Amino acid sequence: MTAQETTAPGVPDSAGLLALARAALQIEIDGLQAMAARLDGRFVQAVTTLLRCRGRVVVTGMGKSGHVGRKIAATLASTGTPAVFVHPAEASHGDLGMITPADAVLAISNSGESDELTAILPLIKRMGVPLVAMTGRVDSSLGRHADVILDTGVAREACPHNLAPTASTTAQLAMGDALAVALLSARGFQPDDFARSHPGGALGRRLLTLVRDVMRPLEATPRVPPSATLIETMRAMSAGGLGATAVVDEHGVAIGIFTDGDLRRLIERREGADLRSLRVGDVMHPQPRTVRPQMLAVEAAELMETHRITSVLVVDEAGRLVGALNHHDLMRAKVI
Repeated sequence: MTAQETTAPGVPDSAGLLALARAALQIEIDGLQAMAARLDGRFVQAVTTLLRCRGRVVVTGMGKSGHVGRKIAATLASTGTPAVFVHPAEASHGDLGMITPADAVLAISNSGESDELTAILPLIKRMGVPLVAMTGRVDSSLGRHADVILDTGVAREACPHNLAPTASTTAQLAMGDALAVALLSARGFQPDDFARSHPGGALGRRLLTLVRDVMRPLEATPRVPPSATLIETMRAMSAGGLGATAVVDEHGVAIGIFTDGDLRRLIERREGADLRSLRVGDVMHPQPRTVRPQMLAVEAAELMETHRITSVLVVDEAGRLVGALNHHDLMRAKVI
């Protein structure tokens, strides 16, 4: 072996790897439990400070704390608290102008002594902006400048050398989540509010999509009068491609529904009988399940699932047919 050749580091056995992983997780769990036990009135004060903010919560931090800060800012913004991340080094070169007197600052530093962060603390205080600190050292420079201190200190890092930010960043993330949850509760933030800030996601589709957005319009909905023969009814069903047809009276009110399944069961019950003389009004399902256009599509899906039906009629306040909704319509819209 030459001087330039190196040997690959040894790989611990499976038991050793699992032991290391469990030890790291346990260190982080212990850190979170200790932090939870320390929560006191300062947390309430921090929530109150951020809740009273008329502008945005400006989150800042260096290194790994900065990465955590970006996530906290994103979580706050998506749960009803306007927030933005400002890098402390960039703040010293002009980005400090992003902070206004109407804002509040949430500064994150495990040591509380990051040079780039401590350099802007006097300027933040001079602006009269409330400063909430998230730090592992309450007696640090950050702690001394802060109006409110959230103690995120941990006994040790999960890193075997007690060096790499691991347990401390987990504590910061968890404290950020605790703040976000407390703030959204205080604001009365509801699932539909969350959906409005996530219109492109699955939750947004589920909580914002209405029946009228995905239903088949009246002109595309098969419908027959109760006097229609089974032959006429089957033609309407075939043309409509819904697997069912609405039965409506002379005023357009939905009084029944007849489905492919109804037809199969009717043929089985009356095997060999001449069904041509039957009228759909005699064999339809009266008082069918219906939904309104302004109903959430996900609620319509739940109704269909509960009653094990694949199609439902859409009616207005007077019961008049305005469209239909099929299981496939909901799937195409990615509601289910």
